[in-house]
Amino acid sequence: MKAAVLYEVNKPLVIEDISVQKPGPREVLIRTAVAGLCHSDLHFMEGLYPHPLPLVPGHESAGVVEQVGSDVTYVKPGDHVVTCLSVFCGTCDYCSTGRPVLCTDTTVKMLPGQSNRLQWARSEKLHQFLNLSSFAEQMLVHENAIVKIRKDMPLELAALIGCGVITGYGAVVNTANVKAGETVAVIGCGGVGMAGINGAAIAGAGRIIAIDTNPAKLQLAAKLGATDLVDPNNGDVVQQVKDLTGGGVQHAFEMLGLKVTAEQAFAMLAPGGTATIVGMVPFGQKIELHGFDLLRERRLQGSNMGSNHFRVDMPRLIEFYLNGKLHLDDWISAKLKLSEINEGFANMKAGKTVRSIVVFDA
Repeated sequence: MKAAVLYEVNKPLVIEDISVQKPGPREVLIRTAVAGLCHSDLHFMEGLYPHPLPLVPGHESAGVVEQVGSDVTYVKPGDHVVTCLSVFCGTCDYCSTGRPVLCTDTTVKMLPGQSNRLQWARSEKLHQFLNLSSFAEQMLVHENAIVKIRKDMPLELAALIGCGVITGYGAVVNTANVKAGETVAVIGCGGVGMAGINGAAIAGAGRIIAIDTNPAKLQLAAKLGATDLVDPNNGDVVQQVKDLTGGGVQHAFEMLGLKVTAEQAFAMLAPGGTATIVGMVPFGQKIELHGFDLLRERRLQGSNMGSNHFRVDMPRLIEFYLNGKLHLDDWISAKLKLSEINEGFANMKAGKTVRSIVVFDA
């Protein structure tokens, strides 16, 4: 099968012929239908986060089950599924207390370099990425890395739910628990930011402020539920938000993974407000705050994959889409062949896209 391989950081992906092993106990072989291009992939491709190389990136995907290994009872061949990097064991302390996104069982949620599922003709090991590696025509994954979905959901849209949508929506609904009527600011209107805006609208937020320098993205944000649009090019973004709200927001969401915007998210809070950092701030970089600002009970927290319970959350998101509440049709900026994947990442880095997807041949 064909797959995109990362040999070196800051180098283009290379299309290679590879293979996967037969499904073992509790493993599922999936024919990949669609894979989304995510900023998280780019962080690893640029060396901002460490991972053994060479590897097959990709983690936002949907496909069709081809084979199942022994002891698999959740899916059967022909089922449509969405993948999720939040693979869980179901029995560790975190899973047992309702936080499966933090699962600690490394026999299921394998650490980077641990998996031996991918094979090729070269002698060096080819690494699986985040237990998935979806920039390939097939994926071999643990059964607890997938959710079964209804077959009338378009797979190219379902793939978006596997990371970008669940991350942005979940940060608002699960991590921050935004209540009806509360004020929300979202910094960064890419795919994850759009999901946060749409999620805040679904949650009933009273005011949703979208912040981005791209006018086209701001207009899409308005369509998805933003009530106010802020362009940082027009002046101090924190002051703009405070002027709009009379003192700050109750919830600010940072979706870009930058030190400066993480600090801005905290600075634009009203007393008692919470800043949720969703973007992947580069490994080793620190965020600085004024200690005095904590005295008014402002909070800073992280969100990992939207604090998801993905086998519950993703089917609900699909229902939201089919009922006209989640506007996924507006998100896809480009449909690419696997051979065009480097062009897709270049356009992402240039800020030209909300979401690009690789569509594999049936």
